[in-house]
Amino acid sequence: MTSGPFHDNVTIITGASRGIGRQFAFQLASQGARLALGARTLSDLEEVAGGCRERGGSAIVVQTDVADQDQCQRLVAAALKEFGRIDTLINNAGISMWAKFDAMQDMSPLQEVMQVNYFGSVYCTQAALPYLKKTHGRIVAICSLAGKSGVPTRSGYAASKHAQSGFFNTLRIELSPYGVSVTIIYPDFVASDIRIRAFGEDGKPLGQSPVQESKVMTAETCARLSIQAAGGRKREQLQGRGRLMQYVLPFAPGLIDRIALKAIQKGI
Repeated sequence: MTSGPFHDNVTIITGASRGIGRQFAFQLASQGARLALGARTLSDLEEVAGGCRERGGSAIVVQTDVADQDQCQRLVAAALKEFGRIDTLINNAGISMWAKFDAMQDMSPLQEVMQVNYFGSVYCTQAALPYLKKTHGRIVAICSLAGKSGVPTRSGYAASKHAQSGFFNTLRIELSPYGVSVTIIYPDFVASDIRIRAFGEDGKPLGQSPVQESKVMTAETCARLSIQAAGGRKREQLQGRGRLMQYVLPFAPGLIDRIALKAIQKGI
């Protein structure tokens, strides 16, 4: 076990059973964090919690659908009951879509994407905020480069991530007097099963990824970079092509549009 800014830090992680959330849990456990893990699949959560304990951290699991405000409150309450405080909230849970808007046969997936990606992070933040103020804690929002610019086939997803970005950028200003930092992470494509479960044109999960998963950033790398940014209480972190985007977008937005289209077409 190594020390770090998250040693003995009481951290809530949503979407902790898979992908980036799973890696957050393992890497923070290696720093000695005390974790409250939330996700919808309890068996997967239990497996992650076991891995956290093997790495020197402590962990509890709470089956949580962040689209349900009561379940978000229950996750926070469980963390408080077990550990007595909250130091960090990582809003990581999310779902995606992969369909051109004019080809969609059902609008309900757009509502669900917004409910999970945006309102889910709002609900968890609202529940944890009084306790984060007491500890001068950290809020981390796992957004997306789709929260910075439009991306074809991702209209509803991009909308939810733009909303999430706007919310947390505003919250940062409001919380500055309380010493609570807000770090927004904007990942590029990350190897994950999120796209397998993404909504397609018919409103059903794709079942396979349209991205060349072996050629994109690993969840382990994304989590490591994100933890470094959160540990340093950075304002934001753009990953992958986002590092270029931040300089090009204000001056050549059409170029960013073309890069986004090419990325979707190639799946990389």
